[in-house]
Amino acid sequence: MSYSDAVYSKAYSILESRRNRAVNDAEERKLKIYAEIPRAEAIERELSSCSVKAARAVFAGGNAKELLKLLSEQCKGLRNELEALLLKAGYDKNALEPKYTCPVCEDKGTVELNNKTVTCNCFKELLKECACAEVNSLSPLNLSTFESFELSYYPDEENAEGVNARRRMTQIFNYCKAYAMNFKTDNRSILMRGATGLGKTHLSLSIANELLGKGFSVAYVSAPDILFQLERAHFSYEYEKEQDLISTLTECDLLIIDDLGTEFATNYTNSQIYNIFNNRILRSKPVIINTNLTMKELENAYTQRFVSRVMGTCDKLDFVGRDIRPRKV
Repeated sequence: MSYSDAVYSKAYSILESRRNRAVNDAEERKLKIYAEIPRAEAIERELSSCSVKAARAVFAGGNAKELLKLLSEQCKGLRNELEALLLKAGYDKNALEPKYTCPVCEDKGTVELNNKTVTCNCFKELLKECACAEVNSLSPLNLSTFESFELSYYPDEENAEGVNARRRMTQIFNYCKAYAMNFKTDNRSILMRGATGLGKTHLSLSIANELLGKGFSVAYVSAPDILFQLERAHFSYEYEKEQDLISTLTECDLLIIDDLGTEFATNYTNSQIYNIFNNRILRSKPVIINTNLTMKELENAYTQRFVSRVMGTCDKLDFVGRDIRPRKV
């Protein structure tokens, strides 16, 4: 998967900060431990001396094997003594070592595997998070939570179709909360349908906030905005930028597309909507789609193939009630 230079730069900066923080914290912890346990500092000096002697023995040749064996046993004894001192004082046995965010690569971003340097999984996830953050930079992700969703705005009475709005919205609210609480990267997709101002954006943003807090990568986009960006990049021959956006939308743990159907539709935008949605479904990656359109309007706006794909892979949440936004003011 390709990312822009800006995404790589941001990810490397975060990685460097993590590593520096781990090293600095270890140095501060080491000074504190040395003050409490003077013998710990002496042991570390002796271990360092053993390493120097071992290196000299290897270069000197001769009867190095016996000397190396002796030094190894000496180092083992010193390490055991150090661990015992740390544990007795209430510290972890590795308290003198840096505590990296990723113990596999030690926050370097790469690991050695089969004599090859490969990208660590932690750095791949960090790149994904940075790419999503770039896409989300203009989204109101901090404005909505489950706690601020007010069910009392919905009438506790049946409408002309015999549907009690508050009861229906309570069911939808509970579904969304459970979806976020039990989220897995192969969750079902969701189609949120209903008129403007019924809470689709609020609940999808609430899901996004919950998942971001758990460390999942979420891209929240407005259909008109993201399709305009893609189309502009495509027809300006900025194919790398176009592909970066498509990759981010395809690879994030959860993609939320708000206001589908309000964009200026073209053959290009319709094709991209289908391709992004279909590629995610093929990878078992969930999508949440919010739309004000009825099923008939969706069929008229998009290809029957797209609507059929959505209906076959999404849980349908039909929002009801009256526009709640005037009552929020």
